[in-house]
This record gives sequence, structure tokens and C-alpha cells, in this order.
Amino acid sequence: MEHSVDVSGREDDVLVNAQKERLVPEDEWLQKWRTNNIAFHIEQGHPISKHTATIVSHRLADMGHSVVGVEISESALEDFFSEHNLSFSKERVPEIPGAKLFKSISGSISLYCCSIYDLTSTVVGKFDGIWDRGSLVAVNPCDRERYANLMLSLMNRQCCCLLVTCAYDPSKHKGPPFFVPESEIRHLFGKCCDIKCLEKRDYLSQVPKMWGLDYFWEIIYKVVLK
Repeated sequence: MEHSVDVSGREDDVLVNAQKERLVPEDEWLQKWRTNNIAFHIEQGHPISKHTATIVSHRLADMGHSVVGVEISESALEDFFSEHNLSFSKERVPEIPGAKLFKSISGSISLYCCSIYDLTSTVVGKFDGIWDRGSLVAVNPCDRERYANLMLSLMNRQCCCLLVTCAYDPSKHKGPPFFVPESEIRHLFGKCCDIKCLEKRDYLSQVPKMWGLDYFWEIIYKVVLK
């Protein structure tokens, strides 16, 4: 029997509370990359069925787009360029102490190694499109308001944000990725944005069995400024 996103009819806030106090420190993320414990990583890109082609940063760049990304793990960024056989330069970011900018030789891909909260519009400008898969669902629940406000500040008037969340029973897996229901998306973005659910995909076969889940859905939203 298919489970609904609302999980057995229980209230969303009850489910969210199961992970409300969970905090993932920076070193825990870095340790995941050091030990290759990166079940969230998709080397071939992410297929979104009929809504868009497979999204891969270097392919977007090949189509003539300028691509900007952010990741706290320096080794993850080095792996990206290595996997796609791309030469890159590395430089400091004057506006962000301790940050590094990894830039493809063509100049079309700029990946920042820093906290996402340091990547303000004064540093990178505003964007025509935002692809969020594995970001909101990885943010500590207590930081979601801060994250959403940052995303809103990076959207230009015509920006389209594709946002991927996940639904599962959070009493069985502590996260990340965290369970983020639609009610939370509307709470975070609804005042400023029109939100449309594009697709819900059964993703259980792609998550580690050790998580002990009976179901796992990825839900894809289109978020645009009103």
C-alpha cells in the first residue's frame, strides 16, 4: 500500500518534532566525505522526469550557463572537478575569511568552499535559477528560517527555484536528510513565493537499508517569487 506524504495521517508538526533538536556539526559533514559515507551523492546527476533534463553542473555550464555552487568540504569540490576531468584554479575570497573559490578554467563554474550562510548576494549576486537537492533537507532544523531567508535574498525577480525535499517516518531515521513536509515549505517560502508541487517519486530503493525505512519519497517543488 502506498504511504501518503503525511505519513499515516499524523500531523506534520508531530513528525517534524521527532528531529527538531537534531544538530549536525560541521565536522560530522566533513567526516562523511573523509570516510566516503555520502549516500546522498549522485554522480550521474539527478533525473527529474518530465520537468527538466538530468541536472549536472558541468552540463549546465556546457549549455552556456554560469554555475555557482557552495560546499563546506574542500575534498568534495576537488572530487567534482576530478570526476568531470575539468581543470580549475583555486583562489581566496576576500569577502569571506578562510573561504576558497574553485573556478573552472573556462570560468563558467564557480564553486565556493565555505559555509552557505557566508555566500550572500554581495559576494555572488542574484540568480536566474536555483537547484536545491540535498541542501534544505540537510540544514539543521533550527536553521531553516535562516536558510530560507538566504535563498530568498539570492533570487532575482524571474528566478525559478527547484526544491527537492523528502518524506519518510522520522522516528526511524534521525537524519540527515531530514523530513521536510509541504507545510514547512509553505511556512518558509509561502509569504513571498508561489509554490507548486511538481512530482513525488518513490526513492526507497536509493537509500541505505540500514536506515530501516519502509518508504522514502522525494518531492519536487517549483518555487517562484510572487
